[in-house]
Amino acid sequence: MSDIKFIDESFIENLISETENPSESLIDEILYKALQLQGLDLVDAAYLLNINNSGALNKLLHTSFKVKQEIYGNRLVLFAPLYISNFCANNCLYCGFRSDNKDLVRRVLSLDEIKEETLSILRQGHKRILMLMGEHHKDCPFDYFLEAIDAVYSVKDEKGSSIRRINVEIAPLDESEFQKLNKVHIGTYTVFQETYHRETYHKMHPGGIKSDYDWRLTTMDRALSNGMHDVGIGALFGLYDFRFEVLSLIQHSKYLDKKFNVGPHTISIPRIRPAANAPASFNLEHAVSDEDFKKLVSVIRCAVPYTGMILSTRESAELRSELFNYGVSQISAGSRTSPGGYKQAFSETDEAGQFTLNDCRTSGEVIRDVIQHGFVPSFCTACYRLGRVGEDFMEQAKPGLIKLFCQPNALTTLKEYLVDYADPETTQLAEELVQKELATIPNDKVREKTAQYLTRIESGERDLYL
Repeated sequence: MSDIKFIDESFIENLISETENPSESLIDEILYKALQLQGLDLVDAAYLLNINNSGALNKLLHTSFKVKQEIYGNRLVLFAPLYISNFCANNCLYCGFRSDNKDLVRRVLSLDEIKEETLSILRQGHKRILMLMGEHHKDCPFDYFLEAIDAVYSVKDEKGSSIRRINVEIAPLDESEFQKLNKVHIGTYTVFQETYHRETYHKMHPGGIKSDYDWRLTTMDRALSNGMHDVGIGALFGLYDFRFEVLSLIQHSKYLDKKFNVGPHTISIPRIRPAANAPASFNLEHAVSDEDFKKLVSVIRCAVPYTGMILSTRESAELRSELFNYGVSQISAGSRTSPGGYKQAFSETDEAGQFTLNDCRTSGEVIRDVIQHGFVPSFCTACYRLGRVGEDFMEQAKPGLIKLFCQPNALTTLKEYLVDYADPETTQLAEELVQKELATIPNDKVREKTAQYLTRIESGERDLYL
């Protein structure tokens, strides 16, 4: 069992109050440090979170973008979530799947239904998914989840495409379950702490296994000690002071990095959205403004520069597009948040979902928007499949070497999408971007090989990567 005291609440609370009203010169010093790609300590991050003027905030936003570009380059990874069950024994006050929501029609998808959902996702052009289910061992046991993984990987669409990597976001597992999960092909294992503030955590989780704060907090220790290579953490912003949550995420990241030499592969940054019969999802005491949300995204990027920062469709299309410029590196697109949702008519007010969506565009519309903003939509899964995971990934990501693979693989996977799924308008926009990005690849051999791969993909080959 890990030292469950690595989140030091009193230290964090005192730090927030002691770092108010930072001077402009101090902010400049901290941002210069961030550009060295070594991350920031909690004191530095606290000063940045307490920025209270537009000039300093703009400097922070600009710096976080430069940090992201140095690590990952000009690409944005895309994925789709796949919910396979909404049965849940927990009673989280902010979630539509909560056990006290008696109006929710509960579903567990059959393996055939999971295959149908996967086919719908593939037809959008996706190559990676995030698979989720509620925590309910009777109606959706862990062995069922493992069978569902195999079912997803078995599907091919009319183009011959298949899902190349599944990331998972499920309840905390014990040691034996992690050892089982280690035997199947997944990418990142993710669990959100939701809130790191103990009193708020207990208030928001009055029933179910999830009410155990310490069991949840130590999940990543069990994961990394039992075969998992890449883990993802996150907080649900709006439950407590966003500054406390950001500093706790950073403290959690540093703890994992120090103990396992592997920091979080991803950090997710969802804000609470309304959900049916979920009282804590309305009238939030700690609601996070758009300005503060931009700030927290930027601070996390500067403090944990190597992590993949994930932005969901909880945010509006306009804000998501703006946040591309502040450090976000992975986004969901064309999302459904209910089991079987990809076969149903799209609705932002679908009460069967875990929460209501905000960005309700199709995947194609999101991809076109990404391109129009000058970024390369990436469907790359190369690192997972070549073994660039865990410590090996960190050795490449921390100094910014990983973008030498990210850029070419983003271009080859985008080329596949253009040939197989894109409309003519998107294709025309993207082809110009592909050629522009190709010319900026610094290594001559990598640039030449990427150009060859693009030609081979045009001729019908697929799944070419570095």
